[in-house]
Amino acid sequence: MRRALPLLFALAACHGAPAPAAGEKVIGLVTDVGGRGDQSFNDGALRGLEAWACGLRYGAAGYRPLAPADILALVPEDLRARVGQPAPVAGLLPYVLQARAAEDYRPDLERLAARKVALAIGVGFMLEDAVAAEARAHPAQRYLLIDSPILDGAGRPVTLPNVASVTFREQEGSYLAGALAGLSTKSGKVAFLGGMQVPLIQRFEAGFRAGLQATNPAAAARLTVQYTGSFDDSSAGKRVAQSLFGGGVDVLFQAAGADGLGAIEAAQEAGRFVIGVDSDQAHLAPGSVLTSMVKHVDYAVYLAVRDAAAGRFTAGNRELGLAEGGVGLAPVRVDFPGKADALARVEALRQAIVAGRIAVPARP
Repeated sequence: MRRALPLLFALAACHGAPAPAAGEKVIGLVTDVGGRGDQSFNDGALRGLEAWACGLRYGAAGYRPLAPADILALVPEDLRARVGQPAPVAGLLPYVLQARAAEDYRPDLERLAARKVALAIGVGFMLEDAVAAEARAHPAQRYLLIDSPILDGAGRPVTLPNVASVTFREQEGSYLAGALAGLSTKSGKVAFLGGMQVPLIQRFEAGFRAGLQATNPAAAARLTVQYTGSFDDSSAGKRVAQSLFGGGVDVLFQAAGADGLGAIEAAQEAGRFVIGVDSDQAHLAPGSVLTSMVKHVDYAVYLAVRDAAAGRFTAGNRELGLAEGGVGLAPVRVDFPGKADALARVEALRQAIVAGRIAVPARP
């Protein structure tokens, strides 16, 4: 029987955590500043580690075991054929640290190295410098970096022997989101709301614009693009989204982390459509979330943790797109005129991208 895990083990913030029992392995994870509960990127990574790989759910009382049916329910529909029933690894325990600011990244990763975890995971491109520095300082510790390769001083990808990284072709899933936006807009006014204006988020913008152009060139010509400048300020996302909806936008795609939660709230209040990001966000505003551009961080983390638990590790970067199950669209649970034809059109575009007949741009 799985032993009960106290809350202290889950937080592990200031007072340490109990040592694993004989035969148990610990996987460490440091979130970015969006943290647990962002309903998006960080929660996706936590789902892959805690639920899929460890078979656990985190709550106010700490970790509790999940039944197989509950684990399966957490697998996105577009991944079920690929993943099947996730099989938690016996004796695997999560050790999660939530960074409150960028200054926390290295100290938190240092804690993981001190515990000699089987794998130390840094969630988000903002941890790239910290992971690189810690990996060089602790060559025996293995790391997984999500959303960025390790970069040299000139910004070129390099390989460290103890670091694996996973990046995504976000532009491919965003292309499908843009195509659907173009087929569902009534006003012809569509918007993209990003968090920080960095190359990663610009891939979302570029793909979305290209997909919109494919199905509604007039709307693409009028596309409004705005950035909040952060990923952890839902009030900023709501303010910008309210302004966009007030200007007649009726479909908005947000790629803004926790800022996007505010945009979803604004869409629900305005009676407009919003497209979620990273995780399926339909439950946050039923009837208002058109779909979500899902980035399967859960899948990437699950694969890496499963390999680490088995003693397998491959350094270097792995890139995941539509063909590899790295990105996709969540089910469309709302109705709009011509929905069936629109979904068929989007599916045809998805198949064309997977087959290589459409090359989606990665820059605006």
